[in-house]
Amino acid sequence: MTNYYDIDDIVMEEGTVSVIFQKAASGVGIDPSSVMDFIETGSKVELPFWLAHELQMRQAVSVNVPSCFDQKTRLEIQADSAGVDLRSRCPFFYDFGCKIAPIVGDRTIGFLLLSAFKSRYKEILTKAHSVAFPAGSKFWTILTKEEINLYETAQSAMASFKKWRMGGPRFQIASVLGKKRKSTE
Repeated sequence: MTNYYDIDDIVMEEGTVSVIFQKAASGVGIDPSSVMDFIETGSKVELPFWLAHELQMRQAVSVNVPSCFDQKTRLEIQADSAGVDLRSRCPFFYDFGCKIAPIVGDRTIGFLLLSAFKSRYKEILTKAHSVAFPAGSKFWTILTKEEINLYETAQSAMASFKKWRMGGPRFQIASVLGKKRKSTE
């Protein structure tokens, strides 16, 4: 919804969330194993995030807090956020959290995202600046997509800094600074 052409945004919004229908709906065909295309009021169904968001705006459903933001995950993040495998819970943990928080009305999701990011941020940058991890290492497999982008950016910045420090292109004086103005007299 935010970035129409971003493939990561499209994939993130395809993730399913649990909803409870507040109104009966007919002709929806959500469950292929169902004989009827009718959803009763109070039915609990898994829907893609983009559809759940649209239905929630029309007050047809109420969206439940996803399992990746449940109490168990919160306790694990509080205990040792650097070791929590957020990718297996939600590959786009931070983006999804920012989008789902206002929909479910849970203000604590924002604090969870902030505390997880703050504690994992230091670990990611430290490892990005000190050691090159192969793509299959344990550390690499627990990072979310946003954290992988951060790690790769930090590694690229460190490589550029080392190249510059070892004799890469130095500062150059702009050509306009070398010219003097002509006197008007």
